[in-house]
Amino acid sequence: IHLRPNNNSIFSTLYKLLRIFLNMKLSTSMITATMLSSTAAFSFSRNGAKFGARALTARHMSSDAMPHSDEKMPFYALGVNLANQIGKGQLDNLLSEDEMDLVIDGFSSIMKGTNLVDGQAVLMKYGMELNQILTSRTASVSEKIKADGEDFIANFLDCNDEAVKTDSGLVYYSMVEGTGAQPTTADSVEVHYHGTLTDGTVFDSSVDRGQTITFPLGNVIKGWQEGLAMMKEGGKATLVIPSDLAYGDAGTGDSIPGGATLKFEVELFKVNP
Repeated sequence: IHLRPNNNSIFSTLYKLLRIFLNMKLSTSMITATMLSSTAAFSFSRNGAKFGARALTARHMSSDAMPHSDEKMPFYALGVNLANQIGKGQLDNLLSEDEMDLVIDGFSSIMKGTNLVDGQAVLMKYGMELNQILTSRTASVSEKIKADGEDFIANFLDCNDEAVKTDSGLVYYSMVEGTGAQPTTADSVEVHYHGTLTDGTVFDSSVDRGQTITFPLGNVIKGWQEGLAMMKEGGKATLVIPSDLAYGDAGTGDSIPGGATLKFEVELFKVNP
């Protein structure tokens, strides 16, 4: 399900992307690679490469007509794809509307060749300041999200007397007690799961896809390793996982922000030694 996170922070990733876009025009090969990367980001693989961590939610989308003609929409789609690659869903939490306009202005001028200053010179002079701004703002947003998660955990424990909080901070609530084998991190497990943020937003769900998933327990986030090890085959439980047992301050994809507490309902079908 959810692979162990890497330690790359959003600001370093954004800085690398900005360097790419400011220093070169988008070649055909780059367009292809970008489109393939986006496709993979929203895909689901049973083999473990991607597990839908960037599952697309439709809560803010409308069914209105497209903004351009069918002939023009493929190019509009490229713009949407580039925005997703740069970090839409993360950047809009860090920048004001005026600052976002400046980002778009810099991007547009370089892409169109209308820039009045050298892109490399801009990066050399302001790149470090950009890094510092994004570092500071990411930390502030992450701390607020962490605090919301702590409140959610406290409320969950108050409302569920049988829920237990382990020494690590994981909250485990058994919904159905299993009677079969109990997994370790050396095993593979077959499960159904439904993952939400503390506001109820669904970011990933094998239940919604209608297909269970099998994966090595040792390859997933710490909260899953600990929580699944407390279950037995045939059991169902709710796991509330604080960020330090999930994706930390970096978050992952567009759907799980830094500092996020995650809630999973998990049903354990089979343990494979």
